Amino acid sequence: MQGLARICVRRPVFASVIILTLVVVGWAGYKRLGTDRYPNVDFPQVGVITRLDGAAPEEVETEITDKIEEAVNTISGVDDLISTSAEGISQVIISFKLEKNGDVAAQEVRDRVNRVLAELPKGIDPPVVEKFDPDATPVLSVALSGNRELRETTEYADKILKRQIESISGVGQVVILGGQARRINVNLVSSRLRAYGLTVLDVKNALLTQNVKIPGGTVKSGSTESTIRVYGRVAKVPELNDIVVTYRDGLPIRIGDVAEVEDGVAESKTAASRDAQPTVVLQVRKQSGQNTLAVIESVKEKLHDIAPQLPAGYSIEIVRDQGSFIREAVNTVTEHLIVGGFLAALVVLLFLGNWRSTLIAGLAIPASIISTYGLMYAMGFSLNVLTLLALTLAVGIVIDDAIVVLENIFRFIEEKGLPPFEAAIEGTKEIGLAVMATTFSLVAVFLPVAFMGGIVGRFMNSFGLTMAFAILVSLLVAFTLTPMLSARLLKRTKTKVTKEGHEHGASRDRGLYPLVERAYMAMLHWSLKHRLVVVGITGLVLLSTGPLFMKVNKNFLPTDDEAQFEVNFRAPEGTTLEATQLVGNRIARDVRALTGVTSTVLTVGGDSKRTPNYGSLYVKLVDARKRKEPQSKVMDRVRKEILTKYRGENLRADVSMVNAFQSGAKEAEILFVVNGPDLAKLSEISSRLITKLASIPGTVDVDSSLIYGKPEFGVRVDRDKASELGVSVAAVADTLRIFVGGEKVSAFDD
Repeated sequence: MQGLARICVRRPVFASVIILTLVVVGWAGYKRLGTDRYPNVDFPQVGVITRLDGAAPEEVETEITDKIEEAVNTISGVDDLISTSAEGISQVIISFKLEKNGDVAAQEVRDRVNRVLAELPKGIDPPVVEKFDPDATPVLSVALSGNRELRETTEYADKILKRQIESISGVGQVVILGGQARRINVNLVSSRLRAYGLTVLDVKNALLTQNVKIPGGTVKSGSTESTIRVYGRVAKVPELNDIVVTYRDGLPIRIGDVAEVEDGVAESKTAASRDAQPTVVLQVRKQSGQNTLAVIESVKEKLHDIAPQLPAGYSIEIVRDQGSFIREAVNTVTEHLIVGGFLAALVVLLFLGNWRSTLIAGLAIPASIISTYGLMYAMGFSLNVLTLLALTLAVGIVIDDAIVVLENIFRFIEEKGLPPFEAAIEGTKEIGLAVMATTFSLVAVFLPVAFMGGIVGRFMNSFGLTMAFAILVSLLVAFTLTPMLSARLLKRTKTKVTKEGHEHGASRDRGLYPLVERAYMAMLHWSLKHRLVVVGITGLVLLSTGPLFMKVNKNFLPTDDEAQFEVNFRAPEGTTLEATQLVGNRIARDVRALTGVTSTVLTVGGDSKRTPNYGSLYVKLVDARKRKEPQSKVMDRVRKEILTKYRGENLRADVSMVNAFQSGAKEAEILFVVNGPDLAKLSEISSRLITKLASIPGTVDVDSSLIYGKPEFGVRVDRDKASELGVSVAAVADTLRIFVGGEKVSAFDD
């Protein structure tokens, strides 16, 4: 490195080109860096969701969940396997060891699930296998409101607005909540069916076979060929009435004879309201690895263009914006980075008292930081809280090498009287080994952080490497730019020699250094005279680290005031969607009455299982700087003042921060797993655990995942009578399913 410094002193253009190249590359990388709250971390977690409408939880567990668990349990690298069997849905979550590639794990799960498809019950929806992407959480929620029917609003949201948003680069998915889709309902009349001697299955088969569109192959004629397509689907809703079910005495019996056809709506699976007003919410998820802020800004620009084109009576409003907190957090850290750079340069000026030295040392900060952006881009990092924190910490470190080299060069000029060019070479040569040793010792401290294991290591990888990059670049700057500038900018200070032989006017006599030197020398003399006292104090300080470490609060991520939180609640099993929405609106009304709350957005059935008795209330607060109470205090008031009023509703509720990551597992700070074959015993143990845990100071929202099935009506078929009538058990089950829950049997072209 000393040889490089000699070349840079004699070849200033060469030194300038090296640093300018790094700065230009770094600036280009900075322009391409994505901006997010946290690093993009890949958790190898795969979920398998299978639906069987109307099936009881016990049936789902034995017929679906157990078979899927058995199939995927033998995949290599499985770390944990959690399943949930609820009414009509099975969810199996497979967590793999962190070393496992998430995409490979998802493909292996698909292969294993495909092997057991033949063993699963008939009538299930194909199992959905997807990798949980922590980066795929909703970044923006848009509320579409209008003075029209909910069906019409849903049609516009689904057919127009959703497709326009999904066409934006970086948008991965748009999920509609609170909508009610259009559906052509064929309402069977049981008395008419009996009169004609028909069954539900007869009508179903008629729709399946007579309302279809089937390709008919290809016809070749000479040098041309044409395709054949059978257009068997009805074009208008009234035409469904004319479909023939069967013939009796030579006369056709049509759909209209045994049923009433209506152009209606599907049964609502979700509900949404903003400030107690019904609305349709579109949740926008970004693609993995995309720049969160860029995607949000693109969506906002698109919505701004769409707004004037909305039909009369419609309005769109952004009700949830994750970009505001990300932008605030990133801007705050960036501000600290800039202020830290100025303060570091100011300290140099105060101690050296020379603006030339301050300029030379201060240039090391932007040169090192900007160059680090290029390495960050090459490694696929983003501008997030952790990487910006690393750069902020590096500000005080990257200037160290430049200061050490600069000070030694200055000493050679001032004390040894060497010319600046010679002093730059000799001064760098003398201190070079020590500077390299110091720099590499710092790299040895921060670089291992990047290779930590576990989830913490995944987050800290970008932090450790960014710190190491910045420190190594500062070493290069100290041996190229600093000696080159020192040789051309530093001048020997004119001094006066007293009769006693002392020099006055030297740099050590200016600024704060004389004061610091006198104080330090006094402390040093006292310490040397009282060695045992110093050793004793040092020992006490070292021993105090243990108790202090146990006392200090510990958390994986810092708890910030995001000006937003969620209230999640689950009504008793069997509660309808409408009843759950009613309870949620009452809670939202009470929450809006609190000081500092600006708006609330309620969604019911918005989870992956579309649970009708599960609601989530998003609460938006005013900015933390304009609010008297911190967010934690508002959340605590919701627990103690509002949720306690609904104890009679038997709600299972919790108040939590907005989750920054998507995960298939239950979110909680601490989880206990209790296993056993006896459901009643598990219920007893979990109840005792909940009571005990809730009594511990500091615990809130203690709950268990054990959920009893909702009330049901059991139908037991008399096999003898069914056999006499020529009816099978499957036919009875199909008839009940269609009569009670309905079934989609064909499509409709309009």
